Amino acid sequence: MTTRRSLWQLLAGLPLLGAVIPQAQAQEGPAAIGMDSPIGPPGTTMLTIFLRHDQTKTVSQINDHLKETCWFRDFPPAGIEVASWYVMMGIGQVVTLRFPPERLREVNYLVEGAAWGGYRTEFYPTYDYRGLYQDLKRKLG
Repeated sequence: MTTRRSLWQLLAGLPLLGAVIPQAQAQEGPAAIGMDSPIGPPGTTMLTIFLRHDQTKTVSQINDHLKETCWFRDFPPAGIEVASWYVMMGIGQVVTLRFPPERLREVNYLVEGAAWGGYRTEFYPTYDYRGLYQDLKRKLG
């Protein structure tokens, strides 16, 4: 357990973690050009997770693994909003979460501990572009 805690302390300085910042601290983007933030309330961030199916396993085998690791019970963690969750046929699932940035490690730890073995994962800091696009379309279109 001490090794894991040390690893988390090391990971805290990685560039990806720096990219996931509270909106309240952001000085660029929509607000800089006079538009409301499309991301959500101040102090929240969004993260898109690709859950790519391990195609060496059947869906039943993947679900057995997820049940064994308590994925269905624990994901998403309490208090973390699911902004969207889609199935991409032949790929897997794409889930976008909205949460306070200080909970990023908790989300990552849960995915690593429960989803790995059933899915390969990819993480992407995300924001909702729909509102910004509509504003730009009105102004520039």
